[in-house]
Order: sequence, then C-alpha cells, then structure tokens
Amino acid sequence: MRKPIMGGNWKMYKTAREAVQTIEDLRERMEGVEEIEVVVFPPFTVLGLAEKILRDSSIGLGAQNMHWEAGGSYTGEISAPMLVDLGCRYVILGHSERRRYFGESDERVNKKIKSALTFELIPVVCVGETLKERKEGSFKRVVETQLNLCLKGIGPEEAERMVIAYEPVWAIGTGVTATPEQAEEMHSFVRELLAKLFGEDLADSMRIQYGGSVKPQNIKELMREPDIDGALVGGASLDASSFARIVKYGE
Repeated sequence: MRKPIMGGNWKMYKTAREAVQTIEDLRERMEGVEEIEVVVFPPFTVLGLAEKILRDSSIGLGAQNMHWEAGGSYTGEISAPMLVDLGCRYVILGHSERRRYFGESDERVNKKIKSALTFELIPVVCVGETLKERKEGSFKRVVETQLNLCLKGIGPEEAERMVIAYEPVWAIGTGVTATPEQAEEMHSFVRELLAKLFGEDLADSMRIQYGGSVKPQNIKELMREPDIDGALVGGASLDASSFARIVKYGE
C-alpha cells in the first residue's frame, strides 16, 4: 500500500517572517495527520528556520534544487551535504522551471539524483511535457525519454527511495489542470516505464505525484485515481489553510 505524499513547493516566494507564520500555521493544522506524508519545500533562505519549527512534527522538509557536487567552486549553488545539515530529507530535482529557465538537462538531473541518493536525500524527480508536445501527440515519448535519461545507472535499491512527480508543463501556474483521466493515463504510463526499468513489484510500490494547478477543489477527484499517489503543489501551498485542505482531500 503506497502512502500518499503531498509536497508544497514554495518556489521563489516568502520572506523569513512570512515563512515562519505559514509554517507555524501549517504545523498546527497538520496535528494528528498521519496517513498522509506532508513535505514543505521553502526557499533556501528559510530552511534553517523551517527545520526548527518543524522539529518533532510529522511534516518533512525539502529543498527545491541542489548541485550534483558535494562541494567546490560553484558560486551561488548549494550541495546535498549542506541540505542534510539543515535538516532536509527531500529535494526536488528536474522541475520544469529549472529546465525551462536554467537550461537544466536530463543528464544534469541524473547526476543530481545520484548525489542526493549518496547523501540519503529523497529525490522528487519531475517529468512532464509542454503544451506543444501534448498537442503534437509526442508527450508519452517525451516523458519516456526524460525518465530513461534521468534514471540512467540507478538500480532498484536506489529507485525505491525516490518519488516521481508527473507535472504537465502546460498545467503549471496556468490555472489549467489535467483532467483526472489525463493525469491517470500518464501516471499509469510512468508506472509501466518504471516496471520496465526496475520490475513490476518495485514499480507498484513507487509513489508518483501529480503536479499542475492542484487546488482544494480538484484534489479529491485526482486522488480517486489508482496510480496518483499525491500532489506536488505550487501556488496553493503558499497558504497554510489551502495546503491543509489539499492534504485532507479538499475538506
């Protein structure tokens, strides 16, 4: 039985003061929630404060990105050991905004995944197609290529520690959400690809999140689908009340 996982990706939002208020509010609202794994991904500047607030709570802490090297002359970057030292347990890798705005390739994502696993971080690996690729009908081929390249050289024992996030780029921050049927079709397809790479048993146990304009109003329908194991939430996670409602399937 796969435990659902809900992640709140704050992107480049919230000062330290704003973040403290939101995290304290969220911690209070998540009291007693044990059947859902909840993770927040604040900006780097907030991670230290977030760890102190979330200590001894059921809410996990993650980072939005990292470099593949453990250290070195990489001005402006942050490494896996640094994240672990700050109390992070998760890291988002290959998000579409990293790919689009910072030229991140599948090969770089692959190196980051391997580094994250080396330092016992849980990678949340993002894959997904653009609107153009969806309309052209090449979306499955695109996702298959991304997944194969991102997971190249990774074995089953490592893969079982990962989370996959399917995020159609055309639904991120646009207000447009894939229908539950569209999302399930792709989640099922991703699980088939994982079965080819790692075997059916492992693929059945791996969690696949949906990301793309998730809101309290649509989470229940999405979570009814058999292959959707949670959500990677953007804008709606910036408000503790909204994110809490998503964690509780819209209630």
